[in-house]
Amino acid sequence: MSARRTVAGVASIEGFGLFTDAPARLEVLPAEPGAGIRLGRAGAQGVARIDRLTVQPAHPAFKSTPARCTGVDLSDRTPVFTIEHVLSALAGLGITDVVLNLEGPEMPIVDGSALPFIHAIERVGTRDLPGRLEVQVLENPIVVGDPLGVRVELTPAHRLSMHFHLDYGPGSPIPRQSAQWDGSGTCYREQIAPARTYCLLQEAEAMRNLGLFARLTTTDFVVFGPSGPIENTLRWHDEPARHKLLDLIGDLALSGLPFPGMRVEAFGSGHALHHQAALALHAARRREGTV
Repeated sequence: MSARRTVAGVASIEGFGLFTDAPARLEVLPAEPGAGIRLGRAGAQGVARIDRLTVQPAHPAFKSTPARCTGVDLSDRTPVFTIEHVLSALAGLGITDVVLNLEGPEMPIVDGSALPFIHAIERVGTRDLPGRLEVQVLENPIVVGDPLGVRVELTPAHRLSMHFHLDYGPGSPIPRQSAQWDGSGTCYREQIAPARTYCLLQEAEAMRNLGLFARLTTTDFVVFGPSGPIENTLRWHDEPARHKLLDLIGDLALSGLPFPGMRVEAFGSGHALHHQAALALHAARRREGTV
């Protein structure tokens, strides 16, 4: 059994959007049992669920490329972008029911990790809601992607765990590495939440040529040059894998919280494949009657 959980007060965080560069202010408010993760922006309402995944790009240049972030459409088709970090934080803390009120089109990127969201929530605390949830074990394995290549595998297990394996190949400044989450709040807060967004130098240069990342420098954004991070220090040697795991947790949260009993293994996947996995997981849980 698992408790439903919400925040004990109103948590707030401010910043700007990574891809829109727009000012952003987020409030995380308490919600009633069974509300799920609700979203609100400029009077429009919605829910953070995979069937609300937006097809609108966060930037016009991304129209024909794989998803660079995760977003959902609200009731008036207004999109809300880059929700994966806050969803990851909620999942990591075991929070099942909140309202996310956002001023702006995109969640604040802050330092590129989930830690600012964790800190904001910890300042107001959490509380258990009436009623408990029976956490079911995933009934059947799910595999999306190339069975021998880039893929996400979900298999039934009595305890939740997620693992990310990253391998950019020989010659990459990012060495082969893996990260794992044991499903606990302590592990998430200490080992996963602080891992920051990163990119390769050529990716950063391409983004700047599009007019993006204007407010960011290599001292506050992890950019890998040929010899490693430029003007920055990694929080762990395997911080990239930990951040990819952070993203995976947030993306899969779109299938519904709490997660079922399962072991998730991701091999080099990105948001687009995570969305496919979340869609397959949500469909499986609907068939099983667990969401």
